[in-house]
Amino acid sequence: QVQLVESGGGLVQAGGSLRLSCAASGRTFSNYNMGWFRQAPGKEREFVSAITWSGGATYYADSVKGRFTTSRDNSKNTVYLQMNSLKPEDTAVYYCAATSGRSWTGGVYDRRQAYNYWGQGTQVTVSS
Repeated sequence: QVQLVESGGGLVQAGGSLRLSCAASGRTFSNYNMGWFRQAPGKEREFVSAITWSGGATYYADSVKGRFTTSRDNSKNTVYLQMNSLKPEDTAVYYCAATSGRSWTGGVYDRRQAYNYWGQGTQVTVSS
């Protein structure tokens, strides 16, 4: 089992920045890929970014490409999401997720079904 705890959310003005963290426990952190998703009120949960177990590859949704950066520190069992140039449409609950191994279930990284473990989420609100 993997336990995930997000932190770092909050209220920020448009154009500002936030850094989310996701601390993992329960299994060897370097054995699984990680992803970030978000869910706005009344909307489906959507993919934001993903990073492989080694940190060697990262992937982003088009809506955040160039503004968000995901990274991980396997020595700290933590994955990060640096969010810059935030927009009101980035307002959502942000979730981190983990796979069960060093591959994406189904071979895709941007689907909820690729991940086996989820955190409880952290709220990000961007005011205009």
